[in-house]
Amino acid sequence: MNHTLTNQEKMVLAREKAARKPNLRRRKISQRIAFALMWLMGFISIGVLIWIVAYVLSKGFPTINMEFLTTRPAGGFEGEGGISTTIVTTLYLVVFTIAIAAPLGIGAAIYFVEYANEAQNRSKFIRWLIRTARTGVEVLAGVPSIIFGLFGFAVFVSFLKFKFSLLSAGLSGACMVLPVIIRTTEEALLAVPDSFREGSLGLGATKWQTVTGVVLPAAIPGIVTGIVLSVGRIISETAIFWVTLGGSYRLPQNLLSSGRTLALHVYMLATETRAFDKALGTAAILIVIIMLLNLAINLSSKYFQKRLSGK
Repeated sequence: MNHTLTNQEKMVLAREKAARKPNLRRRKISQRIAFALMWLMGFISIGVLIWIVAYVLSKGFPTINMEFLTTRPAGGFEGEGGISTTIVTTLYLVVFTIAIAAPLGIGAAIYFVEYANEAQNRSKFIRWLIRTARTGVEVLAGVPSIIFGLFGFAVFVSFLKFKFSLLSAGLSGACMVLPVIIRTTEEALLAVPDSFREGSLGLGATKWQTVTGVVLPAAIPGIVTGIVLSVGRIISETAIFWVTLGGSYRLPQNLLSSGRTLALHVYMLATETRAFDKALGTAAILIVIIMLLNLAINLSSKYFQKRLSGK
């Protein structure tokens, strides 16, 4: 049945159409303004970061030479010596801490995402345990580093008698970065489409084969992001390692030896000596090491992603 619009209905429609045009125009203008502000904030953030890095590098590089890189700190109010032992100690600490935290964090995240939903249906106790663990991870992710330092000092340094050592610092650092690795790995696993899991299970693969052969290779970029963030935090922290690693300028001979990281050395130079130029030089080396470590981790992640996916 055909329906012919009356003149009155045509006038109503025309008024509605005319009223929608200004609203659409205002929405487009507000959208452009919002996009422009977001781009502006992004450029400002990048600009501030570039300015800080460029300032530190430009002021620090003139101090850097072979003697500075190959001699150990000499101590004293003048800040004599170089940074050779602090570079090695930092690398030792990063490798040791990540070697402890990464397997634990990735394993916990795999359990939370892939197995916890099935396990918590078995009993109320398991359900309570999983919820408590998730809450604990969320709480620990926001705890300041000095709290982990005091915990490490009380437990590892004093109670377990590990003293100020790489072992105490590594265990304390692992506790600090473990929540970060768990949360980022969880997000990476959750981002993998369920169709990947369903397709693998449908082809006859077991749950473990699906997780290791399908889910993990797809989630590796996100997992690596968490590890990179953890490495950056380990390198840049001072408070937690001041009370667990100590401040010895000597090269650690074993896990029970004390040492001094680059960040801790920068802090000591800036606060206890007049060698501010050497503090900037150490900070420049610290920035370069962070960049190189991030590059190495990213390249390694691409290699392992290809290996795990069978390419």
